[in-house]
Amino acid sequence: MKRDATKGSRLRGGDLLRLGANGLRTRPLRAVLSAAGIAIGIAAMISVLGISESSRAHLDAELDKLGTNLLTVVPGQDPDTGEIVPLPTTTVRTIARVEGVDTVSGTGKLEDISAYRNARVDPAESNALAVLATDTRLLRTLEASLSWGGWLDRAPERYATTVLGERSASRLGVTDPGERIWIKDRYFTVLGVLEPVPLAPELDTAVLVNNEAAGRYLGYDGHPTTVYERSADELVQTVRGLLPRAANPEDPRFVAVSRPSDALKARQAAEASFTGLLLGLGAVALLVGGIGVANTMVIAVMERRGEIGLRRALGAARRHISRQFLMEALLLSCLGGLGGAALGTGVTAGYALSQGWPTAVPLLALAAGVAATALIGAIAGLYPALRAARTPPTVALAAP
Repeated sequence: MKRDATKGSRLRGGDLLRLGANGLRTRPLRAVLSAAGIAIGIAAMISVLGISESSRAHLDAELDKLGTNLLTVVPGQDPDTGEIVPLPTTTVRTIARVEGVDTVSGTGKLEDISAYRNARVDPAESNALAVLATDTRLLRTLEASLSWGGWLDRAPERYATTVLGERSASRLGVTDPGERIWIKDRYFTVLGVLEPVPLAPELDTAVLVNNEAAGRYLGYDGHPTTVYERSADELVQTVRGLLPRAANPEDPRFVAVSRPSDALKARQAAEASFTGLLLGLGAVALLVGGIGVANTMVIAVMERRGEIGLRRALGAARRHISRQFLMEALLLSCLGGLGGAALGTGVTAGYALSQGWPTAVPLLALAAGVAATALIGAIAGLYPALRAARTPPTVALAAP
């Protein structure tokens, strides 16, 4: 019985790679045009994704200024008596223990206490400024910043120090840290001045004093009048439901919690629309790329039937032929995918810079785009590869 010589032959990986690359080198123009078609499709997908991500990053930055994940807790009203029920002195500490809360801070308004430039100012000239007791976490919770000077943590809490809101400093004529203002019956040293606080505009006309100093010198009773809380966007609704009982375990009915900002819904809607857009464009780009690879490889098989027949006659097995053409398809699609990823990244960067946006191209998307292109290229090249392998040597050699 005669042994089939092709059964013992094998094609090493390096030889297979060279064969596939050689098939592309012999027809450089067609390979470049086919890879360009794939690259344009992938570049379109990557650039749209990148521009969408950059736009979303810009949108998120703008929405963050609106406090999408900031909730406020204030004392509620007793429906029977109509009186405001104060929050417990432990409110800030109990809210901080709620699962999902990132940071929390409170302010307590000191009634009938005003701030003046000095002790000689007429008490009636209060400039409508509110004196608020607070803690050192307020700056972080509201993501506020200082115009100049330092925050309340620059001095021990028991010291008579204060930080002014932007309008408060202007009305009191304070321009430098270290100046003093008159509150109740003593001077307080100004540590710094806040920038305008969009999330809490009431602080722009506030005079902020540490809780301990407010209790020691101004008679603060420890009951907060406003509590600010932040949590992750996806936990806002859950945390909101837990805040009343956490703020006032004995009478949660007498606690008012703000509803989540409409900006949070806008962010969620934007993310959903961007995701749908990405999936649709990605599918179209990959489909176009796959068709291009399949078309190129089918034509290559038809044109190279003589080469296929000669190789088969010289001992190449069917699997060798199929692997060769499959490798060509993979190389072609990978070249197009890599070129498309580079082109898409460049387009994204250029557009984002022109709009003043941060450039955001997810690395996962780049890797997924190239990998998906390779997969689609392999699938698209499978039929031409099998067709080439099934071509009988005599038919291939007889082809014109």
